[in-house]
Amino acid sequence: MNIVYVPKDTASVSVGANAVAAKFIDAGYKVIRNGSRGAAWLEPLVEIDTPDGRVGFSCVHPNDVEALINDAFGHEAPHLLDVGLIKNIDYFKKQTRHIFAKSGEIDPLSIDDYIAHGGFVGLKKCIDIGAQASVKQILDSGLRGRGGAAFPTGIKWQTTLDAAADQKYVVCNADEGDGGTFSDRLVMETDPMALIEGMIICGASIGATKGYIYLRSEYPLTKEILGEAIENAYQTGWLGDNVGGLGLHFDLELRIGAGAYICGEETSLLDSLEGKRGMVRAKPPLPAIEGLFGKPTIINNVITLASAPDILANGAKAYAALGVGRSTGTLPFQLGGNIKRGGMVEVEFGHTLREIIEGFGGGTLSGRPIKAVQLGGPLGSYIHPDELDTVLDYEKFAEIGGAVGHGGIVVFDDTANMAALARFAFHFCEVESCGKCTPCRIGAVRGGEILDKIADGENVTENFALLDDLFDVMEVGSLCAMGGLTPKPVRSILKHFPLELGIKEGVET
Repeated sequence: MNIVYVPKDTASVSVGANAVAAKFIDAGYKVIRNGSRGAAWLEPLVEIDTPDGRVGFSCVHPNDVEALINDAFGHEAPHLLDVGLIKNIDYFKKQTRHIFAKSGEIDPLSIDDYIAHGGFVGLKKCIDIGAQASVKQILDSGLRGRGGAAFPTGIKWQTTLDAAADQKYVVCNADEGDGGTFSDRLVMETDPMALIEGMIICGASIGATKGYIYLRSEYPLTKEILGEAIENAYQTGWLGDNVGGLGLHFDLELRIGAGAYICGEETSLLDSLEGKRGMVRAKPPLPAIEGLFGKPTIINNVITLASAPDILANGAKAYAALGVGRSTGTLPFQLGGNIKRGGMVEVEFGHTLREIIEGFGGGTLSGRPIKAVQLGGPLGSYIHPDELDTVLDYEKFAEIGGAVGHGGIVVFDDTANMAALARFAFHFCEVESCGKCTPCRIGAVRGGEILDKIADGENVTENFALLDDLFDVMEVGSLCAMGGLTPKPVRSILKHFPLELGIKEGVET
């Protein structure tokens, strides 16, 4: 029977992939619902096997299916939608895929597919070398938290390994709420077993037998795919008692959030998992020592945990050899906003922002000049076009007042209203704050009011001085990054686009 690969992920389904799959099934084809390869601009990307590898057909509409079958499949004449061999597409060839190496290649729900493509090799290595040696591999790899804070993952794991307790937990923060980010979703929808294996490795490394995935409610298809993947793992012996026959016990539950952005903050997430209102906790104590239900808890995001199998399988040295400086390994950058070729790009650290936006993304969709790029979510700085050649690593971006964050890149052309974007930063914080601390709860409201006065030309000099004082209070006094980072996008707009905010000269921050 002829086989056709049609992706089943949120982005592909949103542009008709389910209807395309149904058309092929009606025509007598066996359809494998693989995961997207991350090139959203090509979706739905239908693939067929050939002796030289898979050939892709891009942006397939249900009405295209009959013509593809009659005119393209098995014929020498190229079809209008034919993008050639997948492995020869420049967008993929230029990437360094480790986390997403299996995405698009496998059926996300097939354990056999996962194992055939190297799955569970890392877990077996973890069991062979033991807990402390496994943590040492994570430490030596240089892996840093991919959720935005970039804290060394190995230090977290070591802290929890060393903590004495009758119960420990592994919590995956899958509350991916930053605008322009979707790499966590892509992992869970295209290679969910990589996350599950990463959580088992973490549990084996720190002495935890229980894990939770905290998934944002806005990902209903992810919930469906991930839930089925967890069930398959239990049925095939890769979760529960004697995981994989390795003498290890690990249970995993999927929990759904209620749409609160603040629950992406690790302590607020813990409160929500415990059935409370999501409110930020003061630190110390750190969750690694006193976290979920008062027990030592590792909280990592999806990309961080999904990196662990590759590190254990291939060794810390191989991972640390990728990247630059203290920014080792790879990061999936996500291209959104005014961009010609939107999607996910996994590369090692060391590329420039310009290479990602222009080399992979093709520049703006509008064809107009880039005015600003926001990197690091809604609380990230706006990067000026003059800074696009900055090397993508955590320290280099900190030097220009920016942050790599979760790798979300949102591009704006020269029609963007920077005053409105500055105002949005305060509004976002006002709406999404948990309300626990005054600098964040009140500061966001007052910041918006001050910007409105500046926009109206009211006591501009005095109000700018007041705004600067407010920035200091929010950055130093807020309990978490929600309030502490809210001034960051506004500061960058004041620095690069002062005239749009009614200030005559740029502001050094």
